[in-house]
Amino acid sequence: MTAYLIVDTKISDPDAYEEYKRLARPIAEKFGGRYLARGGAMEVIEADLWSPTRMVLIAFPDMESARGFIDSPEYAPVKPIRHANADCTMVLFEGTGA
Repeated sequence: MTAYLIVDTKISDPDAYEEYKRLARPIAEKFGGRYLARGGAMEVIEADLWSPTRMVLIAFPDMESARGFIDSPEYAPVKPIRHANADCTMVLFEGTGA
């Protein structure tokens, strides 16, 4: 079943974060990740549980592939770039796709 990784990101250093984006994308793609949405205009309709900042949506073939990306040795040195330059909420869930 398709797995979706949603990341809400509040970027503190946009220039440094560009390096993270450049490095992370090919690693996600190696694990079958397809970026469905990254940043862009956003309208929050309801915010009872959280108020998103900047959303990224990546689809993976399954949970195992998504965890493979998140836990991979290739991503390990890239993740600290994100942590140093942004605050994030990351959610991984299965879905059927519409």
